[in-house]
Amino acid sequence: MSRQEPLSTPQLLELGPKVFTPNYRQLPVIFTRGEGCHVWDSTGRRYLDLVGGIAVNVLGHAHPMIVEVVNRQVRDLIHVSNLYYNEPAIRLASELQRLSGFGGRVFFANCGATANEAAIKLARRYFRTVVRRDRFEFITMEHSFHGRTLAMTAATGQPKYQMGYEPLPAGFVYAPFNDLQAISAKISSRTAAVLLEPIQGEGGVVPAKEGFLRGLRELCDSHGILLILDEVQTGIGRTGSFFAYEQEGIKPDIVTIAKGLGGGLPIGAMIAAPKVAEGFEPGAHATTFGGNPLVCAVALAVLEAIEVEGLLDNSRMIGEYLLDGLTVMRDDPKLEGVVRDVRGRGLMVGLELDGVDCRQIMTQCLHRGLLVSVAGTNVIRFVPPLIVGKGHIQAALAVLYEVLIDVVKERSQRK
Repeated sequence: MSRQEPLSTPQLLELGPKVFTPNYRQLPVIFTRGEGCHVWDSTGRRYLDLVGGIAVNVLGHAHPMIVEVVNRQVRDLIHVSNLYYNEPAIRLASELQRLSGFGGRVFFANCGATANEAAIKLARRYFRTVVRRDRFEFITMEHSFHGRTLAMTAATGQPKYQMGYEPLPAGFVYAPFNDLQAISAKISSRTAAVLLEPIQGEGGVVPAKEGFLRGLRELCDSHGILLILDEVQTGIGRTGSFFAYEQEGIKPDIVTIAKGLGGGLPIGAMIAAPKVAEGFEPGAHATTFGGNPLVCAVALAVLEAIEVEGLLDNSRMIGEYLLDGLTVMRDDPKLEGVVRDVRGRGLMVGLELDGVDCRQIMTQCLHRGLLVSVAGTNVIRFVPPLIVGKGHIQAALAVLYEVLIDVVKERSQRK
């Protein structure tokens, strides 16, 4: 087979499983282009995308600002390494410092997992080199998710992600989410920080209860430990504010972001309070691609578009519209016994189903031209581009309703 030889869709679908490691259960579709909230497959069929690359494509597909910046920056400078400064990285770090609200220092990574790795390493080093105390343990939440590196697999409070990788790195203990008393009981002289997501994504789109983050901030302060927020999925306007923690009126010691920051290009960032950032010094931590000028230039365009296009307001407004529509579905007598719960914030919403194979629902939606994803074991997750409109949501709800009605019919036929 020549590298230039065109392959048909059936040929590509046959070749795919033979060339990749078997990490994913990919659906039998090959996407070739996108625009706005839609993507097209290799047969020319159009799909409404409410997955957004799993909360990545915050500006949708082929946004003009991203296209323009990519074309310009590729001609100017793609990569130089962290041996030198580059303007896009400096400007992006300055913007993130401002948006964080606590004057944080920025470390650029490649993704959410590596941003979280940086946060863990910094917290340990901060206590050993600045505070001069040997605090090395982290309290994370049951049903959490923090990435796929070995340390982040250990930090993730879900055994299914840990099976087969033992022995895992030590230093992580787990507590129930939304339970201040249980977390307090886990704090010891070894504890360096509490690490958690403001909304558990892979755990089933479970938001922190009102007041929980404020109580956790007070708890960490009273014990002299750090509060680290993993906003890899909730950040960049996903919940209606740039950071989810803003809605609780608190500031973390460290926050991590990724996913939507690059608008489709890979980037992560750790933002640490200035005093905590003193735990790092030259050579203490590094990454080859962090602060890449191409990706940083695109991230700057993403931040500008979010502000210029009013996407924080849109996230709140359309998120409420989606929640209302799913709530109507939950209360529909025709779907009794199928929909258990609806929850979320902004454009991060979960529909919990009862006794239903969510992957089957995802597949049936795909066949009808709608892309949704699964979180946890029984939750349909909606994390669409922040540019999504009411018309898109109406179309998606109509498709989903049809699929769930079919589930009800199948159940009645089996009885």
